[in-house]
Amino acid sequence: MAYYSSSSSRLLLQLQSSSQLMLRLSPFLASSPPSSSSLSFSANCHVSSSAQSTLQPAHQRSSEVVALEYADLNLSYNLDMGHLRIRQHVNPLSASFSVPAQVPDWNHVFADPMLPLMVDIGCGSGRFLMWLAKRTPKKRNFLGLEIRERIVKRAETWAKDLALNNIHFMFANATISFKQLVESYPGPLVLVSILCPDPHFKKRHHKRRVIQKPLVGAIVDNLMPGGQVFVQSDVLQVALDMRNQFDEVEELKHIDVSNPAMLCDSEGWLLSNPMGIRTEREIHAELEGAKIFRRLYQKQI
Repeated sequence: MAYYSSSSSRLLLQLQSSSQLMLRLSPFLASSPPSSSSLSFSANCHVSSSAQSTLQPAHQRSSEVVALEYADLNLSYNLDMGHLRIRQHVNPLSASFSVPAQVPDWNHVFADPMLPLMVDIGCGSGRFLMWLAKRTPKKRNFLGLEIRERIVKRAETWAKDLALNNIHFMFANATISFKQLVESYPGPLVLVSILCPDPHFKKRHHKRRVIQKPLVGAIVDNLMPGGQVFVQSDVLQVALDMRNQFDEVEELKHIDVSNPAMLCDSEGWLLSNPMGIRTEREIHAELEGAKIFRRLYQKQI
């Protein structure tokens, strides 16, 4: 693991000594039908923590934890892309996002387009997905969909630098493009993740939220039997909205039904992250003391 500064080193030591430190041994997809494509990170223990530091301002502290958590990607931040201003929220109903993304030549973007596919809707910077892709070469393909074009270009540059041939990023409005993209993919769809999506807090803006019935239907229809849907948010109302919509689908059952080892709290939220690494938003939220609300669904065979 690389150390980025003396303050980062002090932070890591503090995290290691914290009582909240844990090894993230991921049981992810452990309940899926046995196959050579099953995703397992048990050999890739990753140290992370929600421990709070009083040494630095919160935003600086979380940025350093993100850098440490993704250090083994060894990404270059000296990219010739000009000033990368990232808008936190965009309106997906805007006319500029209404054009469906062009279906790519899957043989061109993936070395083996028949591998099982994971789609991360709202992939952000792409670091989370690249971390997964780096650990499962020749076992799974990863598709990141993001509505903010500038960070998609940066993610594509990073993936190229890492020489990953099992990951692809697309500038796309998932509510418009998800269905045609996954229906054109030649291999099976085994996992869809929607992690801390834009909350669009105002009631009149709820229609902008990514989880709408047409997208839920497209996910369920294209997901292979035994495939999974993982959703999470640090905003309870957003998490409840996603939960309510997926709970209504008869073909989906929450993971604790088929795998009692996946423990939930009294409200039915997963007690731990099954993915092996936290997303950037997850890191920021936990350092601020927020709870992450998670659900993992599996399509019935």
